[in-house]
Parts: sequence; C-alpha cells; structure tokens
Amino acid sequence: METKKKKKKTLGEVSLELLRKEEKFIPHEQAEWQLEKYENEINIAINKGLKKFPNKDFYITVLTFKDRLLKNVIRNYFITRESCPTPTYDQTVYKYHYKDKKIEFLWCIPARDICLLLMDNALYLDPYEKALLKFVLDFKNGTLLKLAKKLNNEES
Repeated sequence: METKKKKKKTLGEVSLELLRKEEKFIPHEQAEWQLEKYENEINIAINKGLKKFPNKDFYITVLTFKDRLLKNVIRNYFITRESCPTPTYDQTVYKYHYKDKKIEFLWCIPARDICLLLMDNALYLDPYEKALLKFVLDFKNGTLLKLAKKLNNEES
C-alpha cells in the first residue's frame, strides 16, 4: 500500500496562515519553523566554506532581514568568507576552525531598534536577553570591532 508523504508548508504559507488568524501574530510559531531550517543552513554554509577555503579557517556571517512583502517574515542569509566581517546590526557571526572541525559562535547583534530596547530595559532583562545585551554593548563600545580587527590581523 502506497503512503502519501505529508507536504511541508512553505514559509509563505505559514506567514499567510498567521496573517489570516484572528488572534495576533505568534512569533514562536514562525521561530520554530525558521530554527528548523537554521541548523541545516549552517551545515550548508560550512560545506561551502570547506570547498571555497580548503585547509583554512573561515567565517560564516548570517544577515537577518525582514521580508518586504511578508511583513511577519524574517529571512536569514548565510555567507561564507575568509575574513572576519565588520560588526553591524542584524548580524550573527561564527568562525569555523578547520583543524578542529568546530564552529565557534562569535557574536549576535540584533536590529537597531532591538538594541535600543535592550539598553533601555537593561535592569529588567531575562538571562538570554542579558547575554544579547552584552553583545550590543560590546558592539556599541567598539569591543567587537577590535575583535574583528584582531582576527583579521589588522593594525588598530
């Protein structure tokens, strides 16, 4: 007997369903869908980096953008590069260590408005948000830029 595979919904389908619901948009529904894809995209980026930069360490930059058409959709773009990027908003950076075959999380900087919100509410943040605030403050005071320059062997 032949069984039918359940078709996974696309991001657009999930977005439209959420927009059609009478209750307000529930971010965790979209987050679950995107997190499911995130790990797979990191692995794809690692494989691309290994081909692009054989026998070398490299960086994976994840740029995050709100979709213009689907207002409740956030898209991540995974970019492999040989040098450490300059820190900026809506960016997550990893370093892949070729010899150890390990990925190292370097930083995550959210959108500018979220950075301001975190700084304004520093006393009321939960532990996850406080960890994110540390990256925001390190971005603001230049610590992340110094780290990027150090990783790139640039003069300060």
